[in-house]
Amino acid sequence: MSESTLPPIVVVQDRSVPRYTVSVRALCEFTAKAGDLDLRFTPTPTAREGMAGHLIVAQRRGQGYQSEVNLSAQHGALHVRGRADGYDPMRTRLEEVKTYRGQLASLPDNHRHLHWAQLRVYGHLMCEKLGLAHIHLALVYFDIGSQQETLLEETRSREELAALFAAQCERFMRWAEQELAHRHARDAALQALRFPHGDFRPGQRQLAEAVFRAHTARRSLLAQAPTGIGKTLGTLFPALKAAPLQRLDKIFFLAAKTPGRQLALDAATTLKEHGRLPLRVLELCARDKTCEYPDRLCRGDSCPLAQGFYDRLPAARAACLTQPLLDRDQLRSVALQHQVCPYYLGSEMTRWSDLIVGDYNYWFDGGAMLYAMAQAHDWRVSVLADEAHNLVSRARSMYSAQLSRAALRAARAVAPPAVAKPLERLGRAWTATGKKADLPYQVLEAPPARLVEALAGSVGAISDYLAQVAVPLEAPLRDFYFDAMAFVRLAESFGPHSLFDLTREDERNTVLCIRNVVPAPFLGPRFACAHATILFSATLAPWNYFADLLGMPASTAWVDVASPFQASQLQIRVAHRIATTWQRRAASIAPIGELMARQYAERPGNYLAFFSSFDYLQQAHGAFAHAHPEIPTWQQSRRMSETDRDAFLARFERGGQGIGFAVLGGSFGEGVDLPGERLIGAFVATLGLPQFNPVNEQMRQRMEQLFGCGYDYAYLYPGMQKVVQAAGRVIRTESDYGTVWLIDQRFGRPEVQALLPAWWQLDSPPAATPRDPR
Repeated sequence: MSESTLPPIVVVQDRSVPRYTVSVRALCEFTAKAGDLDLRFTPTPTAREGMAGHLIVAQRRGQGYQSEVNLSAQHGALHVRGRADGYDPMRTRLEEVKTYRGQLASLPDNHRHLHWAQLRVYGHLMCEKLGLAHIHLALVYFDIGSQQETLLEETRSREELAALFAAQCERFMRWAEQELAHRHARDAALQALRFPHGDFRPGQRQLAEAVFRAHTARRSLLAQAPTGIGKTLGTLFPALKAAPLQRLDKIFFLAAKTPGRQLALDAATTLKEHGRLPLRVLELCARDKTCEYPDRLCRGDSCPLAQGFYDRLPAARAACLTQPLLDRDQLRSVALQHQVCPYYLGSEMTRWSDLIVGDYNYWFDGGAMLYAMAQAHDWRVSVLADEAHNLVSRARSMYSAQLSRAALRAARAVAPPAVAKPLERLGRAWTATGKKADLPYQVLEAPPARLVEALAGSVGAISDYLAQVAVPLEAPLRDFYFDAMAFVRLAESFGPHSLFDLTREDERNTVLCIRNVVPAPFLGPRFACAHATILFSATLAPWNYFADLLGMPASTAWVDVASPFQASQLQIRVAHRIATTWQRRAASIAPIGELMARQYAERPGNYLAFFSSFDYLQQAHGAFAHAHPEIPTWQQSRRMSETDRDAFLARFERGGQGIGFAVLGGSFGEGVDLPGERLIGAFVATLGLPQFNPVNEQMRQRMEQLFGCGYDYAYLYPGMQKVVQAAGRVIRTESDYGTVWLIDQRFGRPEVQALLPAWWQLDSPPAATPRDPR
């Protein structure tokens, strides 16, 4: 079954002894790592280069050489299995191949110890399989750059290897027995778990049933559910209930923003306390937010939390398992008590946790940690993605990359001689590319082969330099290096899903960009890997927009959960006589201010006013404050800190009065919960359509070619999602009442109103206005 470190319980033939299955790699990582955490940046081969290196080594061997040899053995209740890289029966030699760049001497000691441990375990498994009395073991280090092999060899007897294997297994068995007991207790408790609130909220049961059915059918689900029904608990509870029957190893709850993660942690706490669940819950946070020594290198001779990391890890790991919840603060507390790095302790605890809460990028990004671990350990996982309407834009950014000529010049200025010439060649290839694009903005057919070759050459030169000197790069060269690596990776997979464009900033400076339009080809493998993927949000319509752009499987189910709210709770008013298009924006400010003042006089209280940009917001706020100084106002500013955001929301207190000005689609347009008197109304100026510019027009054209509905996919649907999300801040519970003003003539159009929630009732018939592309 699974090679997971938390696999399903499997029973051996006598049906009395539970069997724990573990991969050779996982066994050795647990038992053989010692000493410092050593993560100094050294260039490592890409996955493609690694596979190519293994193939070259295999092709150099003689006839009869066996590659990818499946091996397994039993030790008590422990079942160990894996694939050895190669075996030469003529020499009775088993090989473990490791690819690298640069100087082999720079390989950290703990890596070398791990490699030998893996090879010796494979040696034991091969001796048992073939009945060998002894075996030759070869650790083969293959230099990707020079194509040279370095062999480290030893000969071991069957008895020696059996003793080493037994010692490894015995050391791991104590932990494995604990994990088997935990898994059994967890699944038993989940089977008995009841919903914590007695009964579901209206709409919540429909959502929960759809999520449970998706897990039973092993399919993806797009779930549109109104704001305020309890979507977090309505998805997490059925996923946990499905876990024992579907033999799920882990559930990943992914959110776009911090508030979404906190809602998941709160829901998990509620379920744990209600059902007395032995559920291990872990919150993953970005490295830059958890690093205790951001000015130090991740290695033992620089950071005190990296020194002796693996020696102190077992105690820290055991301490983590005693915590009721491993959120960011608790994980940090345990890490500092045991003097280990909080970030890498969190990475370790992903192996031993049942519910992992984090950002989208942990599963959907190109280098996603959870996705890589699920593949490596063959975990059976369920993925729950909250506020999934954000996933299209987030995924596009994950699979886009850009380079600027100014950054190349800055990198060239600090480059060592070994790197300077490749960067000069890149500059010439860049110039040639620019000559083919004489417009300020232009889309080219594809990244030119000469440019990509020069970029790859520069990346290789910097990699080789790093491997030789092992010193930090100057910041301009380092930043360009990372950007260039990302660009080269995306150039290798370039296709109709992306654009390659050039922007000319001035005579000297150009910007090259691989701009993803359709993330589907990249996300498809993520959906295929998961047992079930649940994407849920208040704005997931129309379903075909998300299915097309995200690459949802053909078997994906769709549910539109009925709203628990009544139309009488929310008064929807449309300002048909105000136009907020770019050309008429200045003229709209005064009438919008008068409308807001009238509404406020009619029912004083707390309101949010949404505008499509900071410039528009600032103009509207300045005019309103001048015309109506008696009405309290406050406004969102650019690059607000977390403290500033909290202060903005704190103004919305019960019994308070005033208007907060915010940007549509920004921090306060979604994920904000202001029930009751804290918020009694909202003004939404404009449809929130993306800016009309050459980039968006090119994206519109590409989606028109691919799907036949470019305007809707590029402009209308993304804009209306922002509108519905912003308006959704007003009604949060079944006892809330409020007013939403939709301020623009275009809100009267049938195709626009078709994208509004079905339970809304507009106060007046649509106005007959001509369709404006903006």
